[in-house]
Amino acid sequence: MSKPDELLVDVATMVESGQSNQMSLTVVVGGAVITGRLAPEAVWRQRVSEVLTDSARLGEFAAIFTAATRAEGPPTHLHFHVARILQGTVGIPETGGMYRVSIAEVSAWTMGDFSYSDH
Repeated sequence: MSKPDELLVDVATMVESGQSNQMSLTVVVGGAVITGRLAPEAVWRQRVSEVLTDSARLGEFAAIFTAATRAEGPPTHLHFHVARILQGTVGIPETGGMYRVSIAEVSAWTMGDFSYSDH
């Protein structure tokens, strides 16, 4: 989208203000379908930092994610956790991943997460 969807920005703003991680959302970005729950940016950054800290190879990157969060104004990104990229009947990664998606790049979206089969 050349101009971000105001309704989607409002959803992201509510997630940010409430510090909730229960909003399920599915978006289409660059032809990929991502489905999962939104998290406030600060919560998302903290979780990424924890995962990196626990990694023997990537621990040095953890500090980048504990830096200050976004500037004033409406959110510019969606922060997914426990999310999957849908490919056919499979969700990748199987256990759920953490994705940061530019709201301006979302071409379609719907509330809720899509079901998939990993069989």
